[in-house]
Amino acid sequence: MRAFIFIAFAINAGIALAAAQGIELETKGTDSKTEQDQAPTEQHKMDMPGMNMPPSDGTPSKPDWMPSPENGAGTEWQPASTSTPMWMKSFGAWQLMAHGVVFVDYNQQGGPRGEGKAESVNWLMLMEERRSGSGNLLFREMLSAESLTAPHPGFPELFQTGETYHDQPLVDHQHPHNVFSELSFDYTHPLGFLFNEKVSWEFYGAAAGEPALGPVPFIHRASASELPMAPLSHHLQDSTHISFGVITTGLIIDRFKVEGSVFNGREPNEKRYSIQFAPLDSWSTRLSVALSKNWTAEYSYGRLEHPEALEPGSQHRQTAAVEYVKSFGDGSWATSAVWGRVHKEFDDHNLNGYLLETTVNFKSRNYAFSRMELVDKDELFPNNPAMPAFRIGAYTFGGARDLIQSPLWRLALGADITVYSKPAVLDSAYGRDPRSFQIFLRVRPAARHSNR
Repeated sequence: MRAFIFIAFAINAGIALAAAQGIELETKGTDSKTEQDQAPTEQHKMDMPGMNMPPSDGTPSKPDWMPSPENGAGTEWQPASTSTPMWMKSFGAWQLMAHGVVFVDYNQQGGPRGEGKAESVNWLMLMEERRSGSGNLLFREMLSAESLTAPHPGFPELFQTGETYHDQPLVDHQHPHNVFSELSFDYTHPLGFLFNEKVSWEFYGAAAGEPALGPVPFIHRASASELPMAPLSHHLQDSTHISFGVITTGLIIDRFKVEGSVFNGREPNEKRYSIQFAPLDSWSTRLSVALSKNWTAEYSYGRLEHPEALEPGSQHRQTAAVEYVKSFGDGSWATSAVWGRVHKEFDDHNLNGYLLETTVNFKSRNYAFSRMELVDKDELFPNNPAMPAFRIGAYTFGGARDLIQSPLWRLALGADITVYSKPAVLDSAYGRDPRSFQIFLRVRPAARHSNR
């Protein structure tokens, strides 16, 4: 099974690379070599999703503030100014796209509970998009080989909790992503005959996908693009981005979107290669707004039926988030502020998570990034349920630089360090002043051009 997973991931990566190579071949024949000279022609701009260009069939162009579904997962909105690095190629009426990332890193977590390991965080998303009548149809397949590249029991991460390993709670480790992290389709249709093209209907269905609950998942947020480590607040904010069974529908009303989902809210088990269907007995609703091409915001609320494998009871989750993305001459700036709260019915208590993260790309090749969190954790000592919840602070600072910038892909070298705040009662378990760091290589597609 592990060999099958690796082969499937390699085949899909090869398909994406071949498509990208096709794009590169199409651009040959010019004598220019600089990035400025590689700017897309007007026809290429028309082919790029999210560009503010009128389609060739004469239908109205999207306003510049309208987020593009290619820049995330599920149905969440990321600012329209987000320019996700991806490979794209037209094939008849279809637009084929692929993007993803591979981090290969050494991860050293400090203190008595820490450890150091070599690992790889990675994922690949394939998309196929076309017009369907007056609407737009988008298929997504997101794959990850982390079940092969994560050291057992998972990626070391101090104070992280959530999911299981060998029927025991995972503590101080982040679980790997599932092989099939999204298998979905999304259809959007304007209701212009009723509302003068100010209203559209959206329908989303997924065997594996994301309900309308939470912000843009950390793996897709522009503000987290250089951070291989999952946030400590992941399981309070965006952990439902892999749910095995999702149906979502909603309305886009000018700059607002209101949507609701029914889904399987149970956490995935340790068989990372399987699709684990269960009743769609959880639900959520979300209100999103595109304030401008640079700003989006969301608030969501949901009820998850028995999400934890080893904990009784159901949960209520609330989230709120604001994202800002701004491009400038030779770079961009992305910042997100996220709040998430989980209310556990069984013992009637709340856990809160607060996150602020930012990434700045400057002078084309350089990146500076940070993530600051305050998170409530009640699972650090699973064998002692009488222990209270603890407020943990994690503060990460780092940088990266592209060593190679080809027309097809980019290779960067980066590093980060994390320091913590915690109650003194945890000193005996975690040490008085633990510090963690990572050194990584990052590979991803070359940045696509944007007119924003």
